[in-house]
Amino acid sequence: MRPIVLVLNGPNLNLLGLREPHIYGRDTLAGIKAMVEAWGESFGLEVEFHQSNHEGELIDWIHAARGRAAGIIINAGAFTHTSIALMDALLASEVPAIEVHLSNIFQREAFRHHSYIALAAKGVICGLGVQGYLLALEAVKGLIGQDPPPRN
Repeated sequence: MRPIVLVLNGPNLNLLGLREPHIYGRDTLAGIKAMVEAWGESFGLEVEFHQSNHEGELIDWIHAARGRAAGIIINAGAFTHTSIALMDALLASEVPAIEVHLSNIFQREAFRHHSYIALAAKGVICGLGVQGYLLALEAVKGLIGQDPPPRN
């Protein structure tokens, strides 16, 4: 049985490839999902990939991860800067989490410089586009005590 990694995506990420491609790139969420699942497979991880525009649904997925998932990768979108509830859910899950953002939130509007999610995450990756998700998988692999395969 492979360790499960939950990959959660918040509001508006379903519009990737269409919404502000100069900021978020042209990759679609479906493309990112395929890439992350393939990378997870190469690491011996089972990836469960979800997206929701609803905070409560994201919280439910985090709650369900407790005792079941080995790690969580979360791009909470705008909820990053507003949701104490997501932060509390991540803390309560006791599952190591990595926060990911496609854009560099520190080069953007000042309100994006604060992250509630970061207070519950083992690490934050931002500004590296889709590569951030892959690096987060590698980080989770290390956090759960399994070395990633060598890079080619």
